[in-house]
Amino acid sequence: MTALLEVSGLEVEFRTAEGIVKAVKGVDFTVERGKTLGIVGESGSGKSVTSLAVMGLHRAASSTVTGSVKFEGTELIGAVPETVRKLRGRRMAMIFQDALTSLHPYFTIGDQIAEAYREHHGGSRKAALERAVEVLGDVGIPEPRRRVHEHPHQFSGGMRQRAMIALALSCEPDLIIADEPTTALDVTVQAQVLELLKKLQQERGLGVIMITHDLGVIARVADEVLVMYGGSAAEQAPVDTLFASPRHPYTRGLLDSLPRLDAAEGEALSSIPGSPPSLLNPPPGCAFHPRCPVYAAEKNPLCTGERPQLRLVAEGHRNACQLDGVTA
Repeated sequence: MTALLEVSGLEVEFRTAEGIVKAVKGVDFTVERGKTLGIVGESGSGKSVTSLAVMGLHRAASSTVTGSVKFEGTELIGAVPETVRKLRGRRMAMIFQDALTSLHPYFTIGDQIAEAYREHHGGSRKAALERAVEVLGDVGIPEPRRRVHEHPHQFSGGMRQRAMIALALSCEPDLIIADEPTTALDVTVQAQVLELLKKLQQERGLGVIMITHDLGVIARVADEVLVMYGGSAAEQAPVDTLFASPRHPYTRGLLDSLPRLDAAEGEALSSIPGSPPSLLNPPPGCAFHPRCPVYAAEKNPLCTGERPQLRLVAEGHRNACQLDGVTA
């Protein structure tokens, strides 16, 4: 059976005045119907760049995208723009990080949803506004028939994010990419939004890519997890496996930095020393090695040789650490 989305060898480069930024390097993953892939990593790891490449939203004038992105077997990399445009919004939709800046301040919420719906389904403005009322009700916005005529600034942060979800759902897509959809929300509203996405996914069989830096969100919603660092995949595994048996030092560092209820009183939170690598001038070999406690202890030349690739280390579990299974 063909996967909903298959990404293979995806690479994204940006041309800048300082040189070539290698933002994504050889990323592979698949998304099945009804399943959620969580992509996690620090800022600058390539998460959002990967999602924009899947949606075909990088400007050709300043970027180069290579590899393969197949949606239900249809190749999108190198496809004519019209092919991608017909899929984008209709079959593939994206929920952006900041709803306030993603929604146009001049137009009402209803007009923005109706415009997207009419672009792909045609019909009258009245029918499109009725669809907007319907999806606003689906995502839990009270009095949708009245609020469909309000502007984004009249919605609270949580309601704006629900409106963004409604906009994404208006054309009944098969795949939703949610890029940090709960970052600006308080914990209570965040939980409501995540619960809403999970409910809609179960009802409609959606494939979901959840992009976040928050491992708590990943634990709550993901089936499979892809950990990214420095534009590359560091580790990939089912969510329970990743949390129970992380193999990459970066993944262990992320998990160790989480607050714990069983921590001793006054115990300081753990952190990963250093900063993410420059994508203009990345370090040789494994991009994480300058911050890696294992490399600091062993100084293994494998870490500074070739750039590591994901390899199978256990059933369903892939790791890009060169030292996994190697005795110093």
